[in-house]
Amino acid sequence: MSIGETALKFFEACETGQGWEECKAYCHDNASFSCQAAPLSDVSTVADYAAWMKGIFGPLPDATYELKSFAIDDERQSVSAFAIFKASHTGEGGPVPPTGKSVASDYVYVMNFDNGKLQHMTKIWNSNYALEALGWSQLLVEPGSNTQHCVIAVRTRLRSLS
Repeated sequence: MSIGETALKFFEACETGQGWEECKAYCHDNASFSCQAAPLSDVSTVADYAAWMKGIFGPLPDATYELKSFAIDDERQSVSAFAIFKASHTGEGGPVPPTGKSVASDYVYVMNFDNGKLQHMTKIWNSNYALEALGWSQLLVEPGSNTQHCVIAVRTRLRSLS
């Protein structure tokens, strides 16, 4: 299977909330993860990210994605996928009671491969926009503010969904 085929299968499994059980077939066991967004700043493995994505379907049961671009860089063994995550907060289990609000949030996965399997993934995502659109804006704080504990609470609550 090519890295493009592997990346697409991984992307579909992850974005439909199938969790690590399904995603691990396309990844190295120790695949790393990074994201410069507060809700995911402590997530460091693809396994933990896949579990987080599975959990997000609790408060966002209608979550889906629209794949807009998919690029394969064979020279660098890298695949990038740009998509729009779409969901409404109608389910229980979120950081606040269901708001009924919806989000359409752009994001990019940059997936690096080694020997045909995912070795590292970076997610590029504006979490502040997504949280505000879902009606979770009261959970947003400025870095370094006295209420930074709210960011930690959001991370902890969202992570507990997995």
